[in-house]
Amino acid sequence: MKHCSVIILCSLILLSGISVTSAAEDGLETDDQKVFYYLGMALSDNLKSLSPTADELALIERGLRDALLGEPVALDAAIYGQKLNELWQQRMLASAEREASASGEYIARMAAEEGAMTTNSGIVIVEIVTGSGASPTPDSTVKAHYHGTLRDGRVFDSSVARGQPFTSPLNSVIPCWREAIPLIKEGGKSKITCPAELAYGNRGSGIIPGGAALTFEVELIEVVN
Repeated sequence: MKHCSVIILCSLILLSGISVTSAAEDGLETDDQKVFYYLGMALSDNLKSLSPTADELALIERGLRDALLGEPVALDAAIYGQKLNELWQQRMLASAEREASASGEYIARMAAEEGAMTTNSGIVIVEIVTGSGASPTPDSTVKAHYHGTLRDGRVFDSSVARGQPFTSPLNSVIPCWREAIPLIKEGGKSKITCPAELAYGNRGSGIIPGGAALTFEVELIEVVN
């Protein structure tokens, strides 16, 4: 139950930008209705890696309903908790392999863009604005704005949208950033496409699926030290 609570909380935080306007048009009129619909949306993002069939989704709904209503359950939590973990890992790996294949095609398209440079590690960089200040080293702390998208254009994170620049030592960010940001000078801006193995790998993170290539538009505001 503690694990489920963490999943629900994280999902709600990660999906806090989702609009419910279309849901309201489908008959969700009160705030309470929208909140519970939103909860379903939040939970679904964590279940996507399972790729449940219609029959499996019905069983998930049944288990959720029975547990909430206090129906007696004749399943051993230790046994089936372990089986669930094994199934989850198997399906996450299969999903990551499918995503990695699609991401490979996406990276190739990014590399074919005018002005694109591909590093030896497979990062694709397109300079948008040429900077004139200092370049950071892999150990520098930087202040930057970024806008991160998946290959289908969905935004997974954006300091631009929050209106708050990101400040961090480069030795604590994903490997793609550690390699690519030192190639930007202060005042410069680049589009950086990261292979999954230099971002979040096969595990993914939040709404980022395993095996996903990521694209960031990064504006280097300042090399802090």
